Amino acid sequence: MLSGKTDEGLRYALQQRPFSAVACCALTLPGGTRAEGDLPEGTAHFVEHALFKGTRHKSARVINSYLDRVGGELNAYTTKEEIVLHATVLKDDLARAAGLLLELALEADFPEKEIEMERGVIIDEIQSYKDVPADDIYDRFESLLFAGHPLSRLILGTARSVRSIRREHLVAFCRRCFRFDNMVLTLAGPWSEARMKALVCRLSRRWAAPADGPADASGAGMLSRPGKKFSESLPAPEAPVFCKRLNKHNHQSNCVLGFTAPSLGEQQRRIATVLLCNILGGPATNSRLNSILREKYGWVYHVECTYTPYADSGIVSVSFGCEREHLESCLRVVRREIRRLREETLSSRTFSRCCRQLLAQMAVSAESGEAQVLSMGKSMSAFGTVHSPEEDRQAVFSLTPGLLRSLAEELFDERRHSLLIYE
Repeated sequence: MLSGKTDEGLRYALQQRPFSAVACCALTLPGGTRAEGDLPEGTAHFVEHALFKGTRHKSARVINSYLDRVGGELNAYTTKEEIVLHATVLKDDLARAAGLLLELALEADFPEKEIEMERGVIIDEIQSYKDVPADDIYDRFESLLFAGHPLSRLILGTARSVRSIRREHLVAFCRRCFRFDNMVLTLAGPWSEARMKALVCRLSRRWAAPADGPADASGAGMLSRPGKKFSESLPAPEAPVFCKRLNKHNHQSNCVLGFTAPSLGEQQRRIATVLLCNILGGPATNSRLNSILREKYGWVYHVECTYTPYADSGIVSVSFGCEREHLESCLRVVRREIRRLREETLSSRTFSRCCRQLLAQMAVSAESGEAQVLSMGKSMSAFGTVHSPEEDRQAVFSLTPGLLRSLAEELFDERRHSLLIYE
């Protein structure tokens, strides 16, 4: 793996995949929902959609077919802290795909007609999202947990806020966040690292633009910069504790129990939190909550414990849906298993097995070229470097059963638990 910065300031990371016929690329643009500042809620997500609606040189129709016609895929997503454009193509089309990503980010034209058309698409997306209680409840939970902080803003926004977004808002967001020296381009494919670096340097020279000067005081100052500790750049939110039940007249009851968690910059605590969540409610059927709620009792179809770290905070949540008559029983099990992690130290044998399981899951995920470029972009954006698999392995094995229990005692303190239920 090779990473660095071009003479023009574009940061990059490259991963050779010598036996693959497919190449992947991603452009990570720090500045998601939380960078909207005084702009309408949902502006960042609207920008993500509108980037595909035309550049100075390509119409929306041309953009939509530019990679499709060579069998490739083009996509994007928005998070609280970034917008990511990514593509998967045959290896011979890697330069075509990477150049398109930079063009979309740096030369988007935002035609008024296309904006109005996309507004309806986004509002429909918001409405359809509300039809999925498991998704809607998590968004509402996060907004309540980070109330009064930029992390509380909804990624999609609301139908009302989206109706208020104008072209000037999209342009203002891009000027604020889409700085050339603030982007990360990542590539993975069968080309040699030298050939991929030559491509990055060529694209950098082509697309380089003068820096826009200091970030706007209205929001981009919240964005961290490489080499700067998160704790120095962003104040941690103070999370209120709440317990809310809302009558949604759904067939199932949906529940989220959660609390704030370590930030991206707290490396050891972050890795320990990942391991704790994997033990409690990870994707494997042998995670504690899956073993009991699904496999033993059959009360839920799906239960998970997730951890999302942000620059200055994080969120751990346990979420599930069940028949109403099983809701209280499920909650008792969740709280009991959380207490067990706080009160019982794992044996050396169990701890070692849990570490090996997590590392294997990470290795399997890393086999995907798309997952690689997205992970490298996140790492370069957050830390200015990409951690190697060996570094990840060492980080996991630097943990101990005692350290894990100590974190669990703090993290899973019942006085910090917040609860949201849709009934």
